[in-house]
Amino acid sequence: MNWLKKLPGYQRTPYGFEVRLLRMMPAALLGGVVLPAGMSGLARLVFNQGTALEIEHNLQTFDFVMVGLAIFIWTAVLTVTIGCIIVWLMKGPAYVADGYNVSHSDRPKT
Repeated sequence: MNWLKKLPGYQRTPYGFEVRLLRMMPAALLGGVVLPAGMSGLARLVFNQGTALEIEHNLQTFDFVMVGLAIFIWTAVLTVTIGCIIVWLMKGPAYVADGYNVSHSDRPKT
């Protein structure tokens, strides 16, 4: 039994936007790490007004927001990557499924 019998006469669909988008995902993931970390570092220079307790509270709140932003970006990158891989696989070659003979296929029951 040949499990991977290609459909005769099938033409592969050329790859398009999904491959370009898939190639952008490592940069987007890196940006999802660097951008929040850089903003968090920059916040240490900006939040300098008030008492030490207020500054610590503001920095901790901002850090929590940046962690949330990083997780959101990672989740979005993962979701887009999975979608691109699915489209990429769907554009691949078509395969013939094994036929299943039904006993009444030529003469349906009435």
